[in-house]
Amino acid sequence: MLELYHHNTSVCAVKVRLVLAEKDIDWTGHYIDIIAGEQFTPEFARLNPKCEVPVLVADGRPIRESTLINEYLEDAHPETPLRPDDPYERARMRLWCKVPDDGVHFACADLTFAAHHRHRVLEMSGDEMEEFLNNTKDPGLRERKRAAVLEGFASPFVAAAVQLYEKALDDMNDQLAHTPWLAGDDYTLADVSLTPYVNRVAMLGFGDDWPETRPHLADWFDRVQARANYQPAVRDWLPDELVAALGRNGTSCLDGYEAAKAA
Repeated sequence: MLELYHHNTSVCAVKVRLVLAEKDIDWTGHYIDIIAGEQFTPEFARLNPKCEVPVLVADGRPIRESTLINEYLEDAHPETPLRPDDPYERARMRLWCKVPDDGVHFACADLTFAAHHRHRVLEMSGDEMEEFLNNTKDPGLRERKRAAVLEGFASPFVAAAVQLYEKALDDMNDQLAHTPWLAGDDYTLADVSLTPYVNRVAMLGFGDDWPETRPHLADWFDRVQARANYQPAVRDWLPDELVAALGRNGTSCLDGYEAAKAA
């Protein structure tokens, strides 16, 4: 029996849901509202002391970190393989899987807070906001969140995040000029790992120019969205009101994004 503790828009949770859907694995979900701070409850902290989603519980045993969860699912459910057979392509797959951990994940968090989450946090009282921010244990990450909430796209962390994101998207476009998928001819964990991060900036309205500026990335993302695992893993978890809210925030956020990109 598999249980997944997750949040609807968490990029790391999306990674795991994509694999579960691709492999058609049954699972039971436990929704954790990370904006409300439910990841900081003692019950969840016992599953993951880092207080982060997702956590997969397999036969009562918790597995943390989305990349490791997906490797576990690949080992435990080798049907519908998501790792290449060729050792070189498998190594290249793992390099792409490292891209989020090498900076894109934190950049995504900066952009998301600046473009969307900050509006919900700013509705809190002063004490509630401080409690929310102080629950983040890592002091560096806590200050990044604080800056994104209070300064939006004017935060130096957010400006740096835009530059890092742009480089990663360019690297993907360059690779996809030569292969249909990131690690070669087949859809693999490399594509799974980057899908949530590309999807996030597209949802925030920062990818409208990709057909002209990054045509290979745009084609890849179209094919990703057309796969059978996308709807149940991604779109079904996005409430219509959230999509509408992202659209309402779009114009000012796009201005901020473009200013940071040009800096």
